[in-house]
Amino acid sequence: MAKGSRRSNRAADAMALLKAGDDPAPRVPSGERVEDGWTVRSAGVSDRVYRCPGCDHEVVAVAHVVAWLHDPDDRRHWHTPCWAARSRRRPR
Repeated sequence: MAKGSRRSNRAADAMALLKAGDDPAPRVPSGERVEDGWTVRSAGVSDRVYRCPGCDHEVVAVAHVVAWLHDPDDRRHWHTPCWAARSRRRPR
């Protein structure tokens, strides 16, 4: 029996782990990241008006951040600088 390359052996081992359900890292959809337990996605300019929980001002016509803890239906739209300063700007 011929041996495969190291790369194909690693790929086969990784697939075996995935099939066995041993993947310890939760998978986040592309374009999203996890920060401090929040799922975060960068959002472009929108025609809709949102209220930033960091500063309590409107998020309108600017690129911003969308974040949620557990349920995407509970997402909140933050100004990008407010999200960066969230340790000092807790949701109201």
